[in-house]
Amino acid sequence: MTSNFSSTLRPLALLMAAAMPATMATEGMWQPHQLPALKGQMEQLGFKMNANKMADLNAFPMNAVINFGGCSASFVSPQGLVVTNHHCGYGAIAYHSTPDDNILENGFLAHTLAEEKTPVPGYKIWVTESMTEVTDKVLAGTDGLTDKVYFEAVERSKKALVSQCEQAPSSRCSVYTFHHGASHFLMKSLEIKDVRLVYTPSMSVGKYGGDIDNWMWPRQTGDFAFFRAYVDKDGNPAEYSEDNVPYQPQAFLKVSSHGLSDEDFVMVMGYPGRTNRYRTAAEVTQAFEHDYPQAMVLRNELIEVIKQAAPEGSQARLAYESTLAGLANYAKNFQSMIESYGKSQFGERKQADEQALLEWIAADEQRSAQYGAAKQRLDQLIAQGDAHAERDMILGYLYYAQLYRTAQSLYRLAHEQQKPDLERKAGYQQRDLENFTARLKRMQRGFDAQVDKALMLHLLERYAALPQSERVAALDSFFALESGFDKTKLAAQLDKMYANSKLADEDSRLALVGQSVAELNLSRDPFIKLAAAMYATDIELENQQKDLDGALLTARPAYMEAIIAYKQSQDQLVYADANSSLRVSFGSVKGYSPQDGLWAMPFTTLEGLAAKATGVEPFDASAKQLQLISDKQFGRYFDKAVGSVPVNFLSTVDSTGGNSGSATVNADGELVGLLFDGVYESIIADWDYNPATARSIHVDSRYMLWVMEQLDGADNLLQEMSVVK
Repeated sequence: MTSNFSSTLRPLALLMAAAMPATMATEGMWQPHQLPALKGQMEQLGFKMNANKMADLNAFPMNAVINFGGCSASFVSPQGLVVTNHHCGYGAIAYHSTPDDNILENGFLAHTLAEEKTPVPGYKIWVTESMTEVTDKVLAGTDGLTDKVYFEAVERSKKALVSQCEQAPSSRCSVYTFHHGASHFLMKSLEIKDVRLVYTPSMSVGKYGGDIDNWMWPRQTGDFAFFRAYVDKDGNPAEYSEDNVPYQPQAFLKVSSHGLSDEDFVMVMGYPGRTNRYRTAAEVTQAFEHDYPQAMVLRNELIEVIKQAAPEGSQARLAYESTLAGLANYAKNFQSMIESYGKSQFGERKQADEQALLEWIAADEQRSAQYGAAKQRLDQLIAQGDAHAERDMILGYLYYAQLYRTAQSLYRLAHEQQKPDLERKAGYQQRDLENFTARLKRMQRGFDAQVDKALMLHLLERYAALPQSERVAALDSFFALESGFDKTKLAAQLDKMYANSKLADEDSRLALVGQSVAELNLSRDPFIKLAAAMYATDIELENQQKDLDGALLTARPAYMEAIIAYKQSQDQLVYADANSSLRVSFGSVKGYSPQDGLWAMPFTTLEGLAAKATGVEPFDASAKQLQLISDKQFGRYFDKAVGSVPVNFLSTVDSTGGNSGSATVNADGELVGLLFDGVYESIIADWDYNPATARSIHVDSRYMLWVMEQLDGADNLLQEMSVVK
């Protein structure tokens, strides 16, 4: 593959955006540099800002948007105050919770800077400063290379670009791949390391409705929390110190107290995770008929294992609350994916669309020569990757067994540190050691030996049920599984391993960071021994994956070129799949019809929240909140059109995981809410966008302000923020 296609890809995408019909305007998670070409469509919906400025990451409002470690967030004061979702801060809130001071359950408010909670190890925020296309640099010298060699050449180039970029103080850089390998952008961010918890509402607000209401509408969840970014006295990012001062961002978002109405323009800025809208029909079948069903079952099993091993109210349950929330969220996500797939004609449509593409290619001699072999080659590679799907899933889920995961990472670090830094695997370079150590420290608050042991026993039992051809000799040998599975015997072996391991102790874990392979090979820790026994197999499987990934890095862009040319011929839009980089989506406040005969209104209210209250989690609204609602203590947040204080609202903006916490702004760039979920019918939008049912759910800024003022007395934060009346 050459870089010729990638050098023309961005102009082609912009051309497609300019030609996009207005009816399709709300689909797409756009790179900021594409927004000027979308100006017309945005203005038709009510956009009032300067679209050209939206492309400038150092100008308002983009410079107020931040990456919050897998979620999105934004600055809302000149003193580094950050707002994101409650569920995005869930791990940090749980970290600071104890049975005697359970702020996860009861909430927390710092009335002064001195009362703010100290940082959780490894919790950081990143302020994106620039995105520069580096496709030619990444692909330089790769002509003629294939498979693993191609993959490693691309990785070397990316690591070199990152290393050069990070020479700047406090910069954290990454190279993001777009259109599945066709183009690459270098993102430079300011990394802020001192991030403190400022305010979280109680669980009865922040997670109202819990797993029952997850992905559902109507919804009445106050999914928000506040943190603060700190720097040293010179304004430079620094590790935690009592001498640090609040960070002063270049810009921050004003918070609207007047809110929105039906059909109003809204825009979301954040870091959406992954979408799969350009996958093949074969990949759709594999995902929805095999991968998702199996992963859903396994996640539900792990939830039950944790609940059995960690009784309600125990320290162990508190330690695993964040893990349980993550498992439950994706289990329900997968369930919805499967149901939506079964009810829709998505599979058949994908097949038909693919056939139409192939016929379009075959209809022209030049197109046949250019694109003819792309699909066949890609199908072969996809089938190769799916050959061991169940085995790979179970081995991957062993990640939840923390002592094994820790031992693996420590043993791998020892091997990687024998190499020059740029030749090390990503995650084990010098730039990664700070985060590596932080994970080992953070583990202490989210670990229980009995739970960990129960998880490992269950996963090994699942592994042992695989066909013999899918088994791994090293793992079989270590646990004596060659002659059959004996659960009692395996449980006894694990009991002994956990009893004799020191990896559950923080100081012991940290003492192993930086030890050599020879030193670790002398270790008597049973999990280090397991990691050593599995190392050769891990490397072999990883090299096989590199071969496949390298081949896909050339095959997918060739197929994407055909898709883009085909869509261009039909005046259809083209945008890159989400990949955790900074994106912008826009649309309108709007309800939808979840099924025949029903119309879902776009706003929920305080009265709807009270109507759901049962006094039992997750509908355990406090007596104070219910009294305020009964007394109609609405203050300035009452909306005449809605007839109450709006709690959550729906919009047509295109979103996915990672958008959680994203700033939702109005036509003037004022914060009107935070995106935190999607409706049940739209979960499949990661694969198949349907404008009739694709709806994002946001917590309304008026409800956030009402909770802060009326329920929790967060007057200090209300005064600090710029609240627009």
